[in-house]
Amino acid sequence: MRSYSPDLTPPWKKGTPAPEVPAELDLVVEEVTTGFCGAVLRCEAGTVTLEDRFGKQRVFPLAARGFLLEGKVVTLVRPPAPAPSRPARTASGSVAVPGARARVARAGRIYVEGRHDAELVEKVWGDDLRIEGVVVEYLSGIDDLPAIVADFAPGPDARLGVLVDHLVPGSKESRIAAAVTGADVLVAGHPYIDVWEAVKPASVGIGSWPVVPRGEDWKTGVCRALGWPPNTGAAWQRILSGVRTYRDLEPELLGRVEELIDFVTAPTPPLP
Repeated sequence: MRSYSPDLTPPWKKGTPAPEVPAELDLVVEEVTTGFCGAVLRCEAGTVTLEDRFGKQRVFPLAARGFLLEGKVVTLVRPPAPAPSRPARTASGSVAVPGARARVARAGRIYVEGRHDAELVEKVWGDDLRIEGVVVEYLSGIDDLPAIVADFAPGPDARLGVLVDHLVPGSKESRIAAAVTGADVLVAGHPYIDVWEAVKPASVGIGSWPVVPRGEDWKTGVCRALGWPPNTGAAWQRILSGVRTYRDLEPELLGRVEELIDFVTAPTPPLP
């Protein structure tokens, strides 16, 4: 008769596959040959360092079937390297500066036509403007812009940028802009009747901005055409809530605001 010899090979030395477990920080395992039990302190190329509850540290090779995890044989492997994280972005798409403090306000300013314009600029470019120290103020229209510019007295170290709605050739806005534009004043505008229209319709949940008959108040006409309550303040909050980043705005507005920020933050030219 053939004699039977029991297999006395320890389970950690048998050739059967063992699950691979990443040697994550603080994972508690036991090294099979020494019985040393500890938490993973670090894992480097080919080795793992364990620390027991008394603070003693030992370095072991990352051998196949070399450790016990909750009583089961495993093969520790080096954890995958974390994917490089992309830098956080502000709503305007600029690289965020965590913990950055607001800069002391510059002498230069950006003026916009109304409160809605100011709120939209703040929501998308607010972080950038605080870092640059640029204050945005609204004018309640631009009919008095020449007098406002004269009172501001712009100069090389106090430039003035103005964002205008419906700045198209032949319009009232274009004539006013031409009267005040100079070396230290930049008037830039978008073609839309109101800044509402500079928000992409899809971001508001509509197919398109409606055409309002000439002679009718544009904002009131928009609310009527879209079936919204005749409350333009509530309508604007509904529109503004759909704006999260620069992607929710039309390029014609994006480019003009960026242009104005660059203009008022440009370095002061040296004295001759």
